[in-house]
Amino acid sequence: MFEVWLYSLLSVAVVSALSLAGIVTLLFNKELNKNILLYMVSLSVGGLLGGAFFHLIPEATQSSGFTLTVSSFILVGILSSFLVEQVLKWRHCHVPTSEDHPHSFAYMNLIGDAVHNMIDGIIIGGAYLVSTPMGIMTTLAVCLHELPQEIGDFGVLVYAGFTRRKALKYNFLTALTAFIGVIIALTLSVYVEGLTKYLIPFAAGNFIYIAGSDLIPELHAEGELSHIIIQLAAMLLGVILLYGIGLLFE
Repeated sequence: MFEVWLYSLLSVAVVSALSLAGIVTLLFNKELNKNILLYMVSLSVGGLLGGAFFHLIPEATQSSGFTLTVSSFILVGILSSFLVEQVLKWRHCHVPTSEDHPHSFAYMNLIGDAVHNMIDGIIIGGAYLVSTPMGIMTTLAVCLHELPQEIGDFGVLVYAGFTRRKALKYNFLTALTAFIGVIIALTLSVYVEGLTKYLIPFAAGNFIYIAGSDLIPELHAEGELSHIIIQLAAMLLGVILLYGIGLLFE
């Protein structure tokens, strides 16, 4: 159990560090090219779908098949992500705010981001409860998603009037809620027998929702065929990356 705690905490530390990705915009002193961010979003889509369909769902169904429990908790993962967005009036976004891409109030975005990061921590902790390889693959899928998201969130805060230093600080503080999620998951595992059979399909539903509801719609606005082809290639790269890492641990 010590190794599970150690690897889980190290993983969320890596994920939390990605909240400082906005510093890239400090180095260049300008927003990242929107197309580059959208290609990163495409890679995230592939990583999340690859993680859900190649690793999480097969793991959830390995022992007893695709049961009603598995399908129910996939749906719980999807619906809970929807509920978080609706209640907090917040959504994942990966493109900095501009006149053509407006966002809602910055502090609400921070609250929603904190809740989302806590859920990420729960998912990562639950994955390490299954096995170290499952934890690593889940962490990678989360990282692929977090990088463009954190750059986008940084842009939201700066556009809302935060100084760049303050935006980095608040982004980092909200990222730390992932540690709370890990603590919740690993502590509950002591009291709830077979917790992973609920957490793993829940994580799959969460990944599917983020990819399908938050990320793919951001790509629909792109009309140039060359950009669409690159986005599709980036998605496939994300899928192949998660599939390939799975092969390494077989």
